[in-house]
Amino acid sequence: MHAPAPGSPTPPFWTRSPEAICADLDCDHDGLTTAQADARLARYGLNADATARQTGLLLAVIRRLFEPLSLILLVAAIVSISTGDGVGGTIIVAILAISIGLEAVQERQALGAAAALRRTVALKAEVKRDGHFVQITVEGVVPGDVMRVRAGDIIPADGLVLDSDAFTANEAALTGEPYPVEKRPGTVTGETAGEASNALFRGAVGQTGEAIALVVHCGAATVFGGAAAALDEATELSPFQRDLRSYGLLTARLTIVLVVVVLATSVFFGRPALQSLMFAVALAVGLTPELLPMITTVTLSRGAMRMARRKVIVKRLASIHDLGAMTVLCTDKTGTLTSAEITLARSLSPTGATDPRAARLAAIAAALGGDRGALDAALLAAAPDADAGWTLIGRHAFDFARRLGSVVATGPDGTILIAKGAPEAILALCTSSQGGGAMGAAERAAALAYVTALAGQEGLRTIAVASRVWTGPAQTVSPADETGLVFEGLCAFADPPKATAAAAIARLAAAGIRLKILSGDDPVVVKRLAGLVGMKADRVLSGADILHLSDDALAVQVRHVDAYGRLAPDQKSRIVRALQARGAVVGYLGDGINDAPALKGADIGLSVAGATGVAQAAADMILLDSDLAVVADGVEEGRRTFANILKYIRMGASSNFGNMLSMAVASFFLPFLPMLPTQILLNNLLYDVSEIGIPFDTVPAEAVALPQVWNVRDLVKFAAIMGPLSSLFDLLTFAGLVLLFHAAPPEFRTAWFLESMATQVLVIFIIRTNGRPWANRASPILTMTSLGALLVALALPFTPLAHWLGFQTPPLAMTGGIVAVVAAYLVCAELLKGIAIRPSRPSRHAHQRALIPR
Repeated sequence: MHAPAPGSPTPPFWTRSPEAICADLDCDHDGLTTAQADARLARYGLNADATARQTGLLLAVIRRLFEPLSLILLVAAIVSISTGDGVGGTIIVAILAISIGLEAVQERQALGAAAALRRTVALKAEVKRDGHFVQITVEGVVPGDVMRVRAGDIIPADGLVLDSDAFTANEAALTGEPYPVEKRPGTVTGETAGEASNALFRGAVGQTGEAIALVVHCGAATVFGGAAAALDEATELSPFQRDLRSYGLLTARLTIVLVVVVLATSVFFGRPALQSLMFAVALAVGLTPELLPMITTVTLSRGAMRMARRKVIVKRLASIHDLGAMTVLCTDKTGTLTSAEITLARSLSPTGATDPRAARLAAIAAALGGDRGALDAALLAAAPDADAGWTLIGRHAFDFARRLGSVVATGPDGTILIAKGAPEAILALCTSSQGGGAMGAAERAAALAYVTALAGQEGLRTIAVASRVWTGPAQTVSPADETGLVFEGLCAFADPPKATAAAAIARLAAAGIRLKILSGDDPVVVKRLAGLVGMKADRVLSGADILHLSDDALAVQVRHVDAYGRLAPDQKSRIVRALQARGAVVGYLGDGINDAPALKGADIGLSVAGATGVAQAAADMILLDSDLAVVADGVEEGRRTFANILKYIRMGASSNFGNMLSMAVASFFLPFLPMLPTQILLNNLLYDVSEIGIPFDTVPAEAVALPQVWNVRDLVKFAAIMGPLSSLFDLLTFAGLVLLFHAAPPEFRTAWFLESMATQVLVIFIIRTNGRPWANRASPILTMTSLGALLVALALPFTPLAHWLGFQTPPLAMTGGIVAVVAAYLVCAELLKGIAIRPSRPSRHAHQRALIPR
């Protein structure tokens, strides 16, 4: 739009007329041509907020510098350089540069790849281009476009309503108002967004009906600002990310304690203060798992790529771990357990006889005011020309709470109101039936019993249809108009179970995942379907049952009940919370407007490519194929990804911690430092390089057989066994070098450097698998990085660099002794590994505990 004159206020766009807006934007009510849209896209830029754009490389590096693990290295480098140890400071800077550089580059690549994947399932907007409504990505919407939004759509831009049909929008994130707001064309004088009943705002969600609007503002210029981006991206740390940060903070605290103790002890024994300080700093660096962020980012991004090949698009990388940890999956039945090819099986009169009238009236309502749902699609497929000669003059869009909707149409039969929805909801509004019979309590009970029989015996889902003559003016229909109806009959639909459903459910069960059906359908239909797909559903809870249960009582019920019917949207969320209260890691698979709250509340939200915009925005992952087998594939990849991250944690908890502890203990008794600060830093640098291949490692099938969760007790147990084992062999090495070989300080440090590197690197091949190393071989990349780093470490004492680094070539006998110690250590590590890795008894709330207690 043209800028206002200097000093003049800019009136809100909703207080201006469509003609004035079109004049400013140089457009009209018929939308833009493709050429005009391209020109405006170049002028205004993408319809995205600055917060949604990719972070620059420099900002990523700065952010990484302020992580706890990086701060340890940064302080250590400053201390080293300021005290004159240029070599040590250079090595620390190299370690920090490798860690931050690798993570920053890999993170940008991962985000770029994830963005490319998300574009394949990007939220769509419907705009008028070249005279026709077409679907484009939300980012392509420009000022001057004419957009159409419907129930379930996230509004892509700010716009002025040109036409509406029973359209309401949820603007809670903007105004705080929890109830849907009706939108219609007209003049508004109020200057607050809450008064703009003629305007649509980016990020709000269509609840009912549809509207056509002229786009006025896009991207950061919208009133709602970053709301759409906030829906699409997680704004706070996930439990997995919080656990990693807590682990880093605990490591920092332990490091500080160890450094202070070692420094104080060294000074107490009269050693030079500067040398003691540098040794303490080197220990701090050695204890720091500086590659953990990089290992995590690379592993998660590779997991996202593998999951994409299995038809799962990851929107939030950390959710990969959550999927692997999932123990309960909640899902609707349509499209996942059933074929989603819903067809109209019967059209029945109130007496149960075959009669096309009910289906014809329902098809008219679907054509003129439907909700684009599967049932409406089936009605239109059965009667594609049902609305011929009919004109819509008003409607009340489907209400998920009341479970019905209606239209007012005029046509060959006159002007009538047609209502359709759940049988119990429609029948309660009927006072008579087709043919003139009365509809009392007995007649309603008989009709509902027939609905139950259709569901239980044939698995048919039914809706009821009712009508009445309309005598009022054309208007938007309200619930008060849906009374005194004539019961026209029932429409019964068939939706057979998928052929793959039973096998997929069995596969999930074998993987430790329990399936629960959360459906809005008749409980009888849900129970029959559960039996057909191999689930045990002796009892089905309905929404009415749950309504009378407290949260505590519901938490007890969800332990045993796996099928639920006639649920309202808030009841699905309650079930998810009840499962979480019992210690479950809950996944939720949904695709409708009413699924959005449960998707947000679940630990892992799953939606499908054809879902409503709000469901896709609330989900963490998008399935390209609505099939439980795809979920099972994704679970395997999530567990494989976590298994590789856990390898690095285990290695740091054993070799890294064990070796640094050994040096700290030895420094109390030896008359010289067991290893120079520069040598400690070099040891750590080479060890880091050896572990770069972990994200590319293979994972055996048994490692992904059950849910994978952070378990602090198991990690502490592993460190308590493998760490002291490493320290024990280090101390044996110290004793042998002093008592048997009477090694001088340079020989001692060289021999122990060789022993330390060999044990740390070679034990990788043992710790990386629960089985025997030779039965489950490491990936070629991990083998190359590990053995390559080891060869460099073993060669250094025999090169011209040895003197500069403080090394001295050890005698042959001493070298042979080191080889024997390494071999003995590896044998003991393999023997004790089974005890260290064996999981402890899981806590009921294990998934809710952080990796490290806060």
